[in-house]
Amino acid sequence: MLKSELFEIIANGENSGVEFKRDDIRPEQLSREIVAIVNFQGGRILLGVEDDASITGLRRKNTEEWVMNVISEKVHPAILPYYEEIQVENNKWVAVLTFPQGHSKPYVLRHKGEEKIFIRVGSTSRLATREQQMRLYETGGLLHTEQLPVARTSFRSLDIVRIDNYLRDIINDPDVPTTEKEWKNRLSNLSLLTESADMCTIAGLVLFGKKPRQYLKQSGLRIFAFDSPQKEYKALLDTIIDSPLLGRWDFSDGSRQLIDNGIIENVLQQIDPFISEEPDKIDQNFRRHKHYYYPVEAIREVIVNALVHRDWTRFVDIEIGIYSNRFEIISPGSLQNSMTIEKMIAGQRYTRNTIIMEIMRDYRYVDFRGMGIRTKVIPKIRQFTGKNPVFEATEDYVKVILPKKEK
Repeated sequence: MLKSELFEIIANGENSGVEFKRDDIRPEQLSREIVAIVNFQGGRILLGVEDDASITGLRRKNTEEWVMNVISEKVHPAILPYYEEIQVENNKWVAVLTFPQGHSKPYVLRHKGEEKIFIRVGSTSRLATREQQMRLYETGGLLHTEQLPVARTSFRSLDIVRIDNYLRDIINDPDVPTTEKEWKNRLSNLSLLTESADMCTIAGLVLFGKKPRQYLKQSGLRIFAFDSPQKEYKALLDTIIDSPLLGRWDFSDGSRQLIDNGIIENVLQQIDPFISEEPDKIDQNFRRHKHYYYPVEAIREVIVNALVHRDWTRFVDIEIGIYSNRFEIISPGSLQNSMTIEKMIAGQRYTRNTIIMEIMRDYRYVDFRGMGIRTKVIPKIRQFTGKNPVFEATEDYVKVILPKKEK
């Protein structure tokens, strides 16, 4: 790092990814900052810089060795920084510790026989709340939230007719349960009920629940429509869809026919008047050819992606916003672990909710290749509108914006 780069970082002050510290701090204090930064998105710790950005320089001998020993003893799992010392004056040096984002979250501070999890909140490091810890465990692959139990639910909360349709007609299971005991055992083994079979898992409820939102408030999908490029006081549509993810299908005559909507079909029905228009005139065959502002296949794909990959530790609904110039969908939660927008666009695949993903794939809601963004959304939007979709990812949400076709 150049001295000019160091001065620029110091001039910009502390933030979510930059922390200033004297080098005479206690080991547990340094470890707290390290844990918080790697549990976030990585960043830098500058030793020899005061909170007010004044440079006091290093006073400790063998600072690098001390830092590495602190990490080895106090930070678990260990994560090593890129360490460098920058000379700012004749006898004044600053140590710069650069950490990547940790991929083995949550990282913990081990001190006095306890383990504590810290996260960055602005320019401060704080103890993680229970919900924040859940997200870190999920990000690190140590917790599968779709298998968590949903309070106040039971076997009776599931639509057995829908599940029978899944086993019998979708995956052609030769041994469909016939008694309640057999059903509970099967559903428990499928992780749709808890192991004790006394409560639904999140996956079971959102896939096959009779009224999922009655027990899991974030399982719905909220739709807004506005006749303007931004939200207004009065919406053309403001509704919440509450239904299981999966439709029920009939194969009795040898064809595949939907006889009971799932949430995706219900959403598409609700938004159809706001993503299309019918001409005033009819053609020679007495038909009206509906004109769409977006390719329906691309809209369906982004809705499915939001439902399949959402973060169930976030207690808000997926939100669809239809505006005069665009279609937006916001899925709660960040991209999982090391996934980025660039990797997603390139076709890299990831699965946050494996059970939900696999069952949705059985129904053919999900592309077997898992590359819908790259193979469906981007090329179809580009072909349809001449523009590219926009993808945004933060710690709180993933947003997809589809531009509207100009008339």
